[in-house]
Amino acid sequence: MSAPALLGVAAATLALALPIIGAAAALDAAERAAGAADAAALAAADAALGWIDSDPCAIAETVTSAVDVHLESCDVNLESGQVRISVSVQTMFGRVTERAHAAPSVA
Repeated sequence: MSAPALLGVAAATLALALPIIGAAAALDAAERAAGAADAAALAAADAALGWIDSDPCAIAETVTSAVDVHLESCDVNLESGQVRISVSVQTMFGRVTERAHAAPSVA
């Protein structure tokens, strides 16, 4: 195989691989953000209900920062124990935002 043909094949392979790698990284960031939002909402709800001796939003911040996710908002209703969390992660394609909420079960 000649050098120009080999160079062309290498360039085509690289041109096809970079978007796939970028999309995979964005998907990974979205999954990480969703997991962090769920875990932070559950931890904050536990704190709101008194199961954990901490401020609900402070514990949510601790959970999200442990996995390199930014806590965008934390809304807590101390009377009902409901918590709404919004988190984000920066990717090469932009910012991925995920939301979660937790509340005590109504039995």
